[in-house]
Amino acid sequence: METTALFAYSTLALGILSILCLVSLHVVSREFKPSFRMVSEYALGNHKGLLTLFFLCWGFCSISAGMMLWPEVTRGWATVGVVLLFVTGVGAIMGGLFDVKHKLHGPAFGVGLPFMPIGALLLSYHLIQIPEWQEHSFALLFSAHAIWVSLVLMGVSMFLLFSSLKSAGIVFGPDAPPLAELPKGVIGVNGWANRLLVLCYLLYPVLLAKLFLTIQSS
Repeated sequence: METTALFAYSTLALGILSILCLVSLHVVSREFKPSFRMVSEYALGNHKGLLTLFFLCWGFCSISAGMMLWPEVTRGWATVGVVLLFVTGVGAIMGGLFDVKHKLHGPAFGVGLPFMPIGALLLSYHLIQIPEWQEHSFALLFSAHAIWVSLVLMGVSMFLLFSSLKSAGIVFGPDAPPLAELPKGVIGVNGWANRLLVLCYLLYPVLLAKLFLTIQSS
């Protein structure tokens, strides 16, 4: 089996395992209401190891997808896209190693989230110009654009949360303990937006691996 195919299968396995870890956290940590509690906050519960595995699988999934695509890259900007996949993977791994209570969790967030939308767009617009990938143009572009849309939605949801907390007269800053319940009148959909973002970030490399294997077998 070719090395690139091994990276494709590894991307699929790691992505699926990461998603299964996230689903499992919702089952075993029901005290964390998903509507407004962020995924990283599962580290405050009794299943921190499961969350760490989720982040590590996410990170290595992204890196593996980059290794798979490297031979497919023939242009400068697409190369940048692969590098940004690697950077996103490093950020996710950092998120697993440094939980929400660690001072490096914020920098991990800064490394892991902002660059994936750019990388996905650069890669997708490059791949749809390759004849073998052209018939999958819709899936590639839809999944790439879904990433930046999910990031914007999470930003909007966080703005709604903090602005409604302020309107309710509640001071909530970096040193404040997480909210176990939402006060009346506070809009808390940021948890769902966070989970949508995670799925978009994970499903993109999984889709790339699936399409890669489909093309290789045809």
